[in-house]
Amino acid sequence: MALETTNTMTDETVNQLQNLIRMNIDSRDGFREAAERIDDPALVNAFKKISTERSGQASDLQHYVVLNDETPVSEGSTAAALHRTWMKVRDALSSSDRYTVLAECERGEDHIKQAYEAALKAVPGSPVNDLLQKQYMSVKATHDAVRDLRDAAK
Repeated sequence: MALETTNTMTDETVNQLQNLIRMNIDSRDGFREAAERIDDPALVNAFKKISTERSGQASDLQHYVVLNDETPVSEGSTAAALHRTWMKVRDALSSSDRYTVLAECERGEDHIKQAYEAALKAVPGSPVNDLLQKQYMSVKATHDAVRDLRDAAK
């Protein structure tokens, strides 16, 4: 078995990266939508910042997919779970209720956090492990911050 490098990743590793790209795009779009619909200036700024971070994470992962002569995904998934989660965010945003918006954002954060945990378990020691760990820490920190804001809004 040959050693996996950044430009000779296994199909499993590339598939995991593609999944994380989709998740980051979904998260980016969800936070972007949340920022456009909520009337709380502090949350608008936080959501825009998170959206920008997720866009950067997707871009970083796309780079490694390209290095492996694959075409990276460039759109979010249509996977039922994430789609329903962000649809709930959109529905919740119509009321601009701070708690409801934060609860739905936290639910979406649960999905991306779980995706990173699954990827780290599925491809341990991959050449992009350091990047995945770094991104996971960012996702976890955002998840926890959104959760704490949600709890404070009760």
